[in-house]
Amino acid sequence: MSHTPHELADEFPEQAEHIHELKQSDTHFAELVDEYHEVNRTVHRMETEVEPVATHIEEDTRKKRLALKDRIAAYLSSSNAS
Repeated sequence: MSHTPHELADEFPEQAEHIHELKQSDTHFAELVDEYHEVNRTVHRMETEVEPVATHIEEDTRKKRLALKDRIAAYLSSSNAS
């Protein structure tokens, strides 16, 4: 099994336990994380040309992944401040 880059545990290693706890206790956060993982795997398949697509589609999907990562980071930051 190959490693998919940009997994949340790699992106936020110091927050791995907190991410797990929030996924268990916060439905909205769990849905956000699930969406991130889905988009991240899609980007990985595009990058490795398992699912070749036009460049603009790959770029748009990467932007979506980045926006989701930013939302997750903001969520983690605000939940740590609580």
